[in-house]
Amino acid sequence: MQQWRALGLAMICAGMAAGCGRIGVPGADQTAGPGGREQPLALNPKQELALGHQSYEEVMSEYGDRVLSADSPETTRVRRIVDRLKEAADIEPLQREIELRVRGYRFDWEANVIRDKQVNAFCLPAGKIFVFTGILSFLRNDDDAVAAVLAHEMAHAQAHHSSERLARERAGGNVFQKLSYSRMQESEADHIGVFIMAFAGYDPDRAVAFWKRMTQAHNGPPEFLSDHPSDEHRVQNLTAWAPKARAAKKAFDEGRITPPRR
Repeated sequence: MQQWRALGLAMICAGMAAGCGRIGVPGADQTAGPGGREQPLALNPKQELALGHQSYEEVMSEYGDRVLSADSPETTRVRRIVDRLKEAADIEPLQREIELRVRGYRFDWEANVIRDKQVNAFCLPAGKIFVFTGILSFLRNDDDAVAAVLAHEMAHAQAHHSSERLARERAGGNVFQKLSYSRMQESEADHIGVFIMAFAGYDPDRAVAFWKRMTQAHNGPPEFLSDHPSDEHRVQNLTAWAPKARAAKKAFDEGRITPPRR
């Protein structure tokens, strides 16, 4: 889904300029990211956490009384699903297989629901999640589909995509390169998210069904003009990944994926 607009790169640079590195400059963090790919990051763990907390306060202030109470049915439902997902996201063998960079990072997972017709959700750096009632209405009573959306958003945070986008923005590049990086991150969040939801006990096939519904519900721009993969492309990828996620969960449950010996 769309990343929160308050995380505009100019705002991030203004708030974190003292500690932001540049790609190709000695001292910049360019160690391996998800799947072992090179992933330059602009923010260290402390800065990423601070940015998440700052952005959280801004979102809460902007939406004010449209943020539903903690005991509302919508918030209770979303938080119940997030509780299951965050337990799965903390499974060390899963983190290791995906090659997530989580050591030294802190994730303050918390979900809130905003009364708004947008069919959208987003997750700030370090784990603050916001869900619009519009997407809950769209998904009706399908908790597995809600889990697919939330796991995707949580994957953005676990993969440090905001920090990476800042690093790449500061390095320059043309618009097509930037669109390519954005599409790559969205696909990566789909990939990671479908495994998180499967390990949380949700049906990964519901992620496929969700994007099929999205394909039918709207006609977006062609993929080469969008910073997101086309819905058809996402469906194809998720159709291939869902059985692999289910098989990985089965292997974990049977003890065939174990933590490394210390």
